[in-house]
Amino acid sequence: MACRISELVLNCHDPERLARFWCEVLDFVELDRDEDSIEIGPREGFGGPQPTITLSRTDEPKNGVLRLHFDVNATDRDQDAELERLLAAGARPVDIGQTGKESWHVLADPEGNEFCLLKSRLNPL
Repeated sequence: MACRISELVLNCHDPERLARFWCEVLDFVELDRDEDSIEIGPREGFGGPQPTITLSRTDEPKNGVLRLHFDVNATDRDQDAELERLLAAGARPVDIGQTGKESWHVLADPEGNEFCLLKSRLNPL
């Protein structure tokens, strides 16, 4: 038996704001909270095929490009339509040195955490 990723932890200044953003992007719901963190995940909860995300409050500033980032794929629309939806939700394009010929878009969430919108569409779970 091997391990699998069950949850990801993202340090942030405003867990409420990022929980709203990532719930909209991923169609997640709030699963748990305490005074310094909010756990979001799929409607079926922890332990399913998708990891949950814990947004943990910190006062530390974000320094540079994240060494680990999320890649997302649309499930019910093409990449251009999904890009429009993500921008309307509060994402913004960022330049981390891409050439412009990539098949993905580099974006940042409302706190500047980079993530990529990939071209291929996945079947919903």
